[in-house]
Amino acid sequence: MLTDPQGLLLLGGLLDPQYLIDQFGTYALWGALLVIFIECWLFPFLPGDSLLFLVGLLISQQEQITVPLWLACLLLTVSAIASNVVGYGVGARVGPAIFNKPDSRFFKQSHVDKTFAFFDKYGNRAIVLARFVPIVRTFITLAAGVGHMPFRRFITYSAIGGVLWATGVTLLGYWLGQVDFVARHIDLILLGVVALSVLPIAFEALRARSANRDERYDDEHEREQVLRDEVTDPD
Repeated sequence: MLTDPQGLLLLGGLLDPQYLIDQFGTYALWGALLVIFIECWLFPFLPGDSLLFLVGLLISQQEQITVPLWLACLLLTVSAIASNVVGYGVGARVGPAIFNKPDSRFFKQSHVDKTFAFFDKYGNRAIVLARFVPIVRTFITLAAGVGHMPFRRFITYSAIGGVLWATGVTLLGYWLGQVDFVARHIDLILLGVVALSVLPIAFEALRARSANRDERYDDEHEREQVLRDEVTDPD
């Protein structure tokens, strides 16, 4: 298990794949399948990438998950693709109303806007590429359904992305799990995987903040003048 500071960093277990695996006990693989299914279309704040990596790592060490690697990869891939199909169906049935709701603790309109921008930029490839972008991979299937993307085209790209992501990341965990350094520092490696997972989100937040920056602050003298102006004229 992770130490207290690490647990705090991982939001009290929400993003801690080892914590989730421990909770599932002997049903660890089935629990992982459930988490992947939920994360890919409904709740984007569950650990997707890091959980797949951990499953592969645990299989390599024959700890907690002892099924054959090929079977785990197959089941995880099917779960990821099935989740996309459900998300597409919900998006197609409910329509735009699902994206026209006020911000809440777990729903942000900005996430939807970024998803549609991602879709517009990459077209059909977005279904594949979004697999590797946290939050976007959750909303992209709903967006495809809302936009009535032809289902045959959607399922084709979804299957490609599912194999590359679910099987690929699990295999990565399996291979690296056989490296002595990785096996002896599992907690640190998982923290690194989680950090890489949220890095795109942090990058987007910083870029948005930079885009809204007042350029007058770039020069020291102008920055002092702006501060004086804001004090004398708060409106």
